[in-house]
Amino acid sequence: MLFDLSDRVKLRLTGADRVRFLNGQVTKDVRTANSNFSMPACVVNAKGRLDAFVFISASDDAIYLDADADLRPSLQPRLERYLIADDVEIIDLSEQDALFHVTSETAPALPNELKWRRAKRFGMTGWDLVASANERDLIRQKLAAQTSLCDPVCAEQLRIEQGIPRWGRELTNEIIPVEANLADDAIDYAKGCYIGQEVISRMKMSGQTNKRLCGLTSLQDGPLAAGTRLTSVDNEEKEIGWITSAVRSHRLGKEIALGYVKRGHNEIGTRLKGADASSQYSQSIEIVALPFR
Repeated sequence: MLFDLSDRVKLRLTGADRVRFLNGQVTKDVRTANSNFSMPACVVNAKGRLDAFVFISASDDAIYLDADADLRPSLQPRLERYLIADDVEIIDLSEQDALFHVTSETAPALPNELKWRRAKRFGMTGWDLVASANERDLIRQKLAAQTSLCDPVCAEQLRIEQGIPRWGRELTNEIIPVEANLADDAIDYAKGCYIGQEVISRMKMSGQTNKRLCGLTSLQDGPLAAGTRLTSVDNEEKEIGWITSAVRSHRLGKEIALGYVKRGHNEIGTRLKGADASSQYSQSIEIVALPFR
């Protein structure tokens, strides 16, 4: 499948201190970044909560980041806040560059004059392609002739099915990366110091989180909705979680959702109650493994 991700914010970091500087800002080891792979990483604050979820790549003389479009007003200022005497320049390329992603075991053959890099954006093997924004329409046309184009509605359904958190839904300034199941791909526990590392490391040592992102299904096949509060079956007065994203999966024939559930209630197979804001409508919900099957 083909995804046009050109609306994402795209930044370029140059300067002699770029690697050292960014390594102190993100949860992955920037020294391993290269032009063949889009590396997921988190930008967190001193309390370990998310400021951004980004993908990083690097060339011989620059580092490149991309993130959800909603982060365009905040990501660059967040990074520049920690620039003191560093030889680093951050440039916004959002309007200059187009970004495409294709899910496939091997990189597409077209357009063969541009370089693909591996990326895992939807929970499966994929490839990123960056090109000039002036060529966006032509390249999309060429790629769409080789594989089906997944529009925003399609992409939203797929990412929920795959259990992939999204900024503004599952990922906010109140969430710690481990709670959003980002630890395996986006956190390097062996790297050097970075802002928020103490909180992240302490959570790993304790092995506990206050809440966890879970897969949810409706046992009554009724529609689920973001914002629905979750309670235990035994005590419908006590809120133990909430739904962040929901969709009807046509592939699975189910009403599915992502949501956070508090510790002690978030084991697979646990049954919950879901109620809308007015508490006038409730239904039975079960926690299932991610990705949805």
